[in-house]
Amino acid sequence: MQTLPRPVLQALVGDEAVEAFFSNGAELAAMLRVEAALAEAEAKVGLIGNDAARRIAEVCGAFQPDWGKLAEGLARDGVIVPEFVKQLRAAVGEPHAKAVHLGATSQDIIDTALVLRLKTVIAVLGERLDTLIQSLDGLRRRDGAVRLMAHTRMQQALPFTAADKIDTWLQPLERHREALQDLAPRLLVVQLGGPIGTRGELKGHGDAVADAMAGILCLGLAPSWHSQRDRIGEFGSFLSLLTGTLGKLGQDVALMAQNEVGEVKLATGGGSSAMAHKSNPVPAEVLVTLARFNAGMLGTLHQALVHEGERSGAAWTLEWMVLPPMVISTAAALSRTREMIAGLTIAPSKAV
Repeated sequence: MQTLPRPVLQALVGDEAVEAFFSNGAELAAMLRVEAALAEAEAKVGLIGNDAARRIAEVCGAFQPDWGKLAEGLARDGVIVPEFVKQLRAAVGEPHAKAVHLGATSQDIIDTALVLRLKTVIAVLGERLDTLIQSLDGLRRRDGAVRLMAHTRMQQALPFTAADKIDTWLQPLERHREALQDLAPRLLVVQLGGPIGTRGELKGHGDAVADAMAGILCLGLAPSWHSQRDRIGEFGSFLSLLTGTLGKLGQDVALMAQNEVGEVKLATGGGSSAMAHKSNPVPAEVLVTLARFNAGMLGTLHQALVHEGERSGAAWTLEWMVLPPMVISTAAALSRTREMIAGLTIAPSKAV
């Protein structure tokens, strides 16, 4: 029996392109980039030799882990890095094995690897937002003069135009685009703190190593933020706000597509197993679902702001569980909205 390569539900609410950034392979590649950058930065300030940095970079470029042992290590240690570093040091070999991961801690590698992937994700979200804004602007120009009936509290209110309606979708998206540009520099920063966040194991060179790492990885420089998860919390808030706006758009379209209202026509609709005449507004419904999912997940993500002391295994693990699906849901919502708008036509209200 043939098995599906990914859960079938993902065809409805997933986004394969963005999911790939949270795959095992993508995380491993990012961690290897961080370890190589750490070694290069430490060589620049004289903490390790240039030969060691070159050897580490060489191995990181071709490293193939024992995935089974990585999984065992994660289950045992609560984080993949100890077993990862053990394997990486074995691959680097003597005399340079001790130079691997020097002065760093697991969180430095995991967080910076996450930020590296989020940098690409933010670029994807920005491009999709730009495309959607352009599509809505085009719809406004084409159908903006169509007369519709405004509704307040689900009741007919007064006539207005399709342009008025589209503005309620478009204007928040323009603000979200600005917000994404504003938050990116705060989020996309290197993480380097060492065991307790003080960079103390780097023998007075911690700030210089962090600065060099940031330059190598094309990230911003920041103090250690091990237990300061407001960056991640703010990004989660952005994701929920964006999908909330798209959910409002989807809810409007679903209501406008009702047979007795007939204010929009969709290029495609979902069929029914029992009623062949039906054309369900599936794209609009999915937007509502994704908005509600992210709104629920945001509260859970913000629970991960509560770290005890200088690092929390519980809060950190919770963040790993919640953030990727929020990002994927947001990417999916942007794609579904763009596809829906591309095939959407606004018709005069029957009530005007």
